[in-house]
Amino acid sequence: MLKSAGDLIKEAQRHIECVDVQTAKKIYDASPDAVIVDVREAHKAEESKLSNSINISRGVLEYDVHKECPDANTVIITHCAGGGRASLAAHSLKQLGYNRVYAITASFDEIKKVFG
Repeated sequence: MLKSAGDLIKEAQRHIECVDVQTAKKIYDASPDAVIVDVREAHKAEESKLSNSINISRGVLEYDVHKECPDANTVIITHCAGGGRASLAAHSLKQLGYNRVYAITASFDEIKKVFG
């Protein structure tokens, strides 16, 4: 049986820590070295991005994340436009060995209101 993207997202979410925007902001503010990773495609991040985020598109995350986050204990908060890709990205980061990974499961507009 084939799985849908929704099935993969639900499966990933069982293995990661999903957070709402307010919780993500508290984690970010409490962690001076935290990194917010926007996993949307580069052209979407160029249109509108969070003031303190970096863009590593979901398709190249596993190849490029080590350049920005060389320490496995870095707090990494992933976000996208709605939470699906952020969840898949967070799961991949956990599989790569990152220990402190969170996925924001909210719309980009909600995230932008809180993070700026």
